[in-house]
Amino acid sequence: MTITNLTKEFIETNLVVYLPVPKRGRKPKAELWCYVKAIIHKFKTGTQWSELPVKQFFNIDISPNAVFKHFNKWSKIGAWKKLWTALLTKNKSKLALSSMQVDGSHTRVHNGGEKVAYQKRKKAKTSNALFFTDSKGIPVAMSQIMEGNHHDSYKIEKNMREMFADLECSKIETNALFLNADAGFDCKGFRQICKDYEVIPNVKHNPRGSKLSASEYIMDDKLYQERFVIERTNAWLDGFKTLLVRYEKTVQNWKSFHYIAFALILIKNN
Repeated sequence: MTITNLTKEFIETNLVVYLPVPKRGRKPKAELWCYVKAIIHKFKTGTQWSELPVKQFFNIDISPNAVFKHFNKWSKIGAWKKLWTALLTKNKSKLALSSMQVDGSHTRVHNGGEKVAYQKRKKAKTSNALFFTDSKGIPVAMSQIMEGNHHDSYKIEKNMREMFADLECSKIETNALFLNADAGFDCKGFRQICKDYEVIPNVKHNPRGSKLSASEYIMDDKLYQERFVIERTNAWLDGFKTLLVRYEKTVQNWKSFHYIAFALILIKNN
């Protein structure tokens, strides 16, 4: 079963069950699973909302704008994040938490919007976010969206505290967990957060960010190799065309698309 060919049973069992059902007011014209399938199609293929082939998903007359309104409504109330958190909680025993990996990801931005700035390396306006994954590359936490002109350690303490708080919401314990990170994270703030949450940092030495010399540095090179599962994570995310270039102007909707991706990756790999 491919992500663009999901059955009614699969969507209702794994996704709709975690979405809020309207208790009053006008009821949706169609079943909720149809809206979710249309949203996933847009997300997977990258088609514009206005070009969404709604007749493929509904037996009645539904406009593409009605599908967007459902996505946007769920996004505004944080339903997509709650869905992902619920799935993480349900499947936490299946996660490979011998170590976690952290990395940042810059995305080109087409239409401008919130948390956007020019980044020299990509020669374009970008947005950035940090991700935690398990040792198989399954995403388990995401930071706030940041402007692309900032490096990964920008506001690292604030971002990581929020990410660890999200892990706690999913009842994922982090004490004595190894956290692999590249040299860009080798700074005082990163190490302090790891200490506060009883996480063991396994980070590449950065002579500009650390007071220790390379000879004084303690690092497990074999364990660090697990960090490269993030390349697999990036490949999974690139499979969702909507995430390749950011067109969404609001941070809220941009993060919601990531939560949908994380949920589908988790379901597919467990």
